[in-house]
Amino acid sequence: MVSGFAILVAAFLALAYTLGSKLALVSFLILFCIAFARADGDFTLLSKGKPKRKDIEDKVFWITGASRGIGKVLAEQLSCLGAKLVISARNQAELEGVKAKLVGKHASEVRILPMDLASGEESLREAVQRAESFFPDAGVDYMIHNAAYERPKSSVLDVTEESLKATFEVNVLGTITLTRLLTPCMLRRGKGHFVVMSSAAGKTPAPGQAVYSASKYALNGYFHSLRSELYQKGIKVTIVCPGPIETSKNVGANSSVLKRVSSERCAELTVVAASHGLKEAWISDQPVLIIMYLIQYMPSIGYWIMDKIGGNRVEAAAQKGNTYSWKLLFGYKKTP
Repeated sequence: MVSGFAILVAAFLALAYTLGSKLALVSFLILFCIAFARADGDFTLLSKGKPKRKDIEDKVFWITGASRGIGKVLAEQLSCLGAKLVISARNQAELEGVKAKLVGKHASEVRILPMDLASGEESLREAVQRAESFFPDAGVDYMIHNAAYERPKSSVLDVTEESLKATFEVNVLGTITLTRLLTPCMLRRGKGHFVVMSSAAGKTPAPGQAVYSASKYALNGYFHSLRSELYQKGIKVTIVCPGPIETSKNVGANSSVLKRVSSERCAELTVVAASHGLKEAWISDQPVLIIMYLIQYMPSIGYWIMDKIGGNRVEAAAQKGNTYSWKLLFGYKKTP
C-alpha cells in the first residue's frame, strides 16, 4: 500500500518542483484528490492493471463460499482465464448450478466439493485430501478463503453466545484449520498461495459489527504471521479487504444513498491482487477507503472519526438507514 501511494505523491511533487510553479503543485494536488475520490481500491492495487494470466492459467484454484456472491463471480472470472477449479460450499445443488454456467479452457473439469467449515477437523482433512487428488500431478496452487458468516448489524450489547461461536467457527476456526491441513501439502511442493477474503472491518473499527470485525482482525493477524513464517519456503498470502460490496442479497438496498463496489469489480481486483502477489489489497468506494487510509497512516484522526460515528451507525442500522454515510459524523441516522 505504501509504495503506490508514495510513488504517486513523489511524482506529483517532483514534477511540480521541476516546473517551479506553485500553480503546478496545486493543479496536481487537485488531480490527485479527484483521482482518490473516484478510486475503488488502494493505489498499489489500481496501479497493477490487469491480472497476470500466466500465473492463473492451468493453475488449481480452490474457492470456498463459491455458490453465490463474490465466490461465484471469482469462479466465473478464473474459469474464463483458464484456471482449474475446485469449488466448495455447503449446498451442492447451488454449486452444480455455478459449474453449469462456467466457460473456459477447463470449465468441463471443474470439481465440486461440498464442505462446511464448521464441520470439524476430520471432515476438513477429508476435504483437503480430495481437493489435492482431483487433478493428476497437480495439487492446490491457490486456496481462496471466501466463505464467511455474518449477522445483521447490531450493538455490542446485543451479541449472543450463539452468534459469537457461529461467526468464529466459520470465519476463524474453520478457515485456520483448513489452512493448517493444506499448508503441509503446499510445502512439499515448495509453493502455494492463500488468498484471504477479509474485510475493511478487519482494518478499521466496525460499529454494529463488532464480532464480525473481530473475526476478520483475527484472520489478518493469522495470515500475515503465516506468510512471515513460511514465505522463504514458497508460501504466499494475499489478504483482500473489501468494503461494502453489492451482491444479490443487497442489490438495491439504500440505492439512493450508498454506492457499493460490484461483485464483478471486487472479484476482478481480487484476481489482480492475487496474480501480482500483493500482500494486502483494499477494495472500496468512498468514504470507507479514506477511513482505511486514515486508520493506517493517521490513526488518531481515523479513530476520532470512528468514535464520532460509532453510536450513530448502530442506530442507523436499526432504522435501516445508510451505515456508510459521512452524515453519521453529524448525527444523521435515517434514510431520506
